[in-house]
Amino acid sequence: MHIAIDGPAASGKTTLGRALARRFGYLFVETGKMYRAVALGLDRGFRLDEIDLTMDPDGRTLLNGEDVSDLLHTPRLDQASSRVATQPEVRERLVALQRGIAADRDVVMEGRDIGTVVLPNATVKLFLQATPEERARRRTKERHGSETATTLNEIIARDRRDRTRALSPLNPADDAIIIVTDQKSLAKVISEAVGLIEEQLGGRRSSG
Repeated sequence: MHIAIDGPAASGKTTLGRALARRFGYLFVETGKMYRAVALGLDRGFRLDEIDLTMDPDGRTLLNGEDVSDLLHTPRLDQASSRVATQPEVRERLVALQRGIAADRDVVMEGRDIGTVVLPNATVKLFLQATPEERARRRTKERHGSETATTLNEIIARDRRDRTRALSPLNPADDAIIIVTDQKSLAKVISEAVGLIEEQLGGRRSSG
């Protein structure tokens, strides 16, 4: 079974994805880390063809064999990864990698084009939405010391790039279920998503 979670930056995709992966015992794949890892590799002076990107069995991101998972969530890499994601050669390579990871296994995969491009036949497609202001507050809380106004400007700029890029723009799949996360507790969002997934699982069992 494949569960696709899409949505803009700081909409809650990663937190929900981890919770669902634990709940159902699936592998969690945070595709944004892959783009950040490529951006980090380029920042370190590697050419794209010199970057070897893999995931270990625990879902940790390895850049040329180095576990860089804890280095990837910075404002600098947020913006750099958004720019990297507009490059066709990067997207082609990472989409192939993401599909390979999902082959023959149950996954919860989150990103910005999972339900539309990477896993268009996913069993459940969720698309999270929240206002830029709400998302800026969440990200500021995650990153102590950052300014909400600065973070809001960064999120608005990233939204604009994600929605207007020529390759795989950020849009919900036609069959995605929209979950608005504004003013909802994490527990409420998880409960709503679990209910939707269990409904799908029940349908598969009754039809199979």
